[in-house]
Amino acid sequence: MVLGAMADGVMRGVESVTDTLTAPLSDPVIRLGVTGLSRAGKTVFITSLIANLMNRGRMPQLRNVANIQTAYLQPQPDDTIPRFDYEAHLSKLTSKTPSWPDGTRHISELRLSLKVQPTGLLSSLSGPRTIHLDIVDYPGEWLLDLGLLDQSFAEWSKTALTRAKDRPEGEAYLTALADIEPNEKLDEATAKALSDLFASHLHAARAAGYSDCSPGRFLLPGDLAGSPVLTFAPLPDVKYGRGSLGREFKRRFESYKRNVVKPFFRDHFSKIDRQIVLVDVLGAIHAGPKAVEDLRSAMADILGAFRPGRNAFLTRLFQGRRVEKILFAATKADHLHHVQHPQLTAITEALLRDAKDRADFAGAQTAAMSIASLRTTVEETVDHRDGPLDVVRGQLLENGKQAAFYPGALPTDPQHLLGPAREGQEAWLDADYQVMRFAPASLTLRPSDGPPHIRLDKAAEFLIGDRI
Repeated sequence: MVLGAMADGVMRGVESVTDTLTAPLSDPVIRLGVTGLSRAGKTVFITSLIANLMNRGRMPQLRNVANIQTAYLQPQPDDTIPRFDYEAHLSKLTSKTPSWPDGTRHISELRLSLKVQPTGLLSSLSGPRTIHLDIVDYPGEWLLDLGLLDQSFAEWSKTALTRAKDRPEGEAYLTALADIEPNEKLDEATAKALSDLFASHLHAARAAGYSDCSPGRFLLPGDLAGSPVLTFAPLPDVKYGRGSLGREFKRRFESYKRNVVKPFFRDHFSKIDRQIVLVDVLGAIHAGPKAVEDLRSAMADILGAFRPGRNAFLTRLFQGRRVEKILFAATKADHLHHVQHPQLTAITEALLRDAKDRADFAGAQTAAMSIASLRTTVEETVDHRDGPLDVVRGQLLENGKQAAFYPGALPTDPQHLLGPAREGQEAWLDADYQVMRFAPASLTLRPSDGPPHIRLDKAAEFLIGDRI
């Protein structure tokens, strides 16, 4: 213990000297990527994280939080990326009639600078240093497109058509496709009708709780809406003639990979140092076994992005650079009484085991936990016919009424969920899991406090604690 403490002190002293020598040349920068699938809470996470780093009264699990003398926002280094609208989002969450901010629809960035007093043997010889935290917010749906880089149009079409058979509005697309001859001459009206039907199917599948709904820009097109690069859809695998609908869809699929997918990974993703992946595990459980299995598969696929070598493009792109830390966070922990938080964390770890193993293999340090970026409920114990019941109480989003909520007992053994999910069962056989949507609660904050949360400080400790 003593030797370990001495060694730690020496290392901190060396780090302090190094930082002192290099500070005039450049301040250290941590690029934190924040992603997750729709409704996982990316916008609220970033807003609450910034607010709690600026007012640190609720951050006791950020071990060296006392070293932070001040935190302030600065212009971001990249003028070509939209700024994350922190002030507007915080205003919505903290107004007299709070509301949820709009979700992530495009990439954005924000720089939070921390003035930190170094620690260690030689800390008294150096003044405060500045550490820049560049937070990069991007839709998880875009990460799903990574898998397309390894697929041909025929391979992607086969997978997409197979999935459509069991997903909402998939039958409508397949019915329309039955009347189409892929080798017929290209007609833009027909192409757009098919593309719109397929996009509607993807939106319906996502609304039903499915996670792997690629191409991601069909869900979040941004300024590409209506462009030819998003006007294609899966087709049966036949030999397409010149000038045919099938030949053009195949060309546009390759153009999508070349002009949309690769630039995102080249320009933004490859520069990230730390990463948090937010996951709505409770929403997937509520949607049923197939949604849970789809989430497991999707996260295993998109986390392949953190393992250079899986495809030639990423291997060339990273060139030895890697993400150092990856946190898998199950959000909305405030929808459960704290006695069930260990089960939610265990399920998240088991659900993301494939993805986590891939990241570990790449050398990144990984962790899983359950969090609530903004706590919206209070805990209660109520009398029930079977005995006391631990519930949470909050304001319902749809009608504004207060309600006590018990979502169901999560199993202590995650395989009780993952087993039926892998087997493709239609519903949980011995449980009924519910989800309720809560509105943000009205807040009265002290000057030193950020918004209330669950384990946001623990998440920050994992992601950036070693640099403070």
